[in-house]
Amino acid sequence: MKVQLKPNQSPVPEAERAARVAAPGFGKYYTDNMVVAEWSEAEGWQDAELIPYGPISLDPATAVFHYGQEIFEGLKAYRHPDGSISLFRPDANAARFARSAARLALPEMPIDFFVETIEELVKQDHNWVPSKLGESLYIRPFMIATEVGLGVRPSNKATYLLIATPAGAYFNAAVAVTVWISTEYVRAAPGGTGEAKCGGNYAASLVAQKQAATQGCDQVVWIDAIERKWIEEMGGMNLYFVKGSGANARVVTPKLTGTLLPGITRDSILTVAADLGYAVSEEMISVDDWRDGVLSGEITEIFACGTAAVVSAVGSAKSAHGEWKTGDGNPGPITMQIRETLLGIQHGTIADTHGWNHKVL
Repeated sequence: MKVQLKPNQSPVPEAERAARVAAPGFGKYYTDNMVVAEWSEAEGWQDAELIPYGPISLDPATAVFHYGQEIFEGLKAYRHPDGSISLFRPDANAARFARSAARLALPEMPIDFFVETIEELVKQDHNWVPSKLGESLYIRPFMIATEVGLGVRPSNKATYLLIATPAGAYFNAAVAVTVWISTEYVRAAPGGTGEAKCGGNYAASLVAQKQAATQGCDQVVWIDAIERKWIEEMGGMNLYFVKGSGANARVVTPKLTGTLLPGITRDSILTVAADLGYAVSEEMISVDDWRDGVLSGEITEIFACGTAAVVSAVGSAKSAHGEWKTGDGNPGPITMQIRETLLGIQHGTIADTHGWNHKVL
């Protein structure tokens, strides 16, 4: 399987592209090209095509519209000081994409083919990659069920698409977010799709996000579906709790139970924090643990992490059972140290000792 190159012959003019890359926002502008690949049960995966970015045409009875068979990923390309461009851990995204596909009864895409599609798009649209620290080219691979028909069964056809957008900061790193701990809604239950990166998980979360906004909060925090007390995720991000301070601090994240998304940034931070000399662990953390730990001073910092935001401090929490603030409510020193170290590795200003950066150009 290969990527056939049929690039856009009328790309965005250079001056306009430069202006967009200089002030990219997030998901505001898209590069000149995209990649499309087709799969069928009869023939398997066909060669992908890199073609001009633009609308796609689908029959109204296409399966994805009716039964939600869809998955996606998110990863980034970073420009390094020498002008080179690298992807951050694309093999990990490829493996998770395959696991999500299996859970949603979609075809698994070979890891090498997945990475190749991304390499070709980044090579073609390399001028869209920002150079400022904290900015990147955000890359969105996704797959949809494309069989036409209303029968409730796994689709016998699927389409893989790949688009990219220059991206600035998702949150202001200098400002801690306020979160609403949802006791009314849950994100995922055991045996569900919590470990898969599928659109349905996010669609079901939006009502709770609206509820958080009515409480004056920036994000929603999910608790488990059974005991309704264990902390899981913040929005679409994983959470971390810092216990103690200085060299003796412990960096703790909720244990993967089958209902949490196994974040690649989450996994990277477990390694980065250990490299910085902190004790790290994966544990079950309850709402009571959070509240009591903050009030006693045991929990000194909290942050969320994900591909889009990288690391974002959590300053205050609200719930039906009360409100509490972590420290002085501002981003803490360990949070910022971890953020700056991870960004440094991604941007090539700090040595990548784990082989995470995958050079494209």
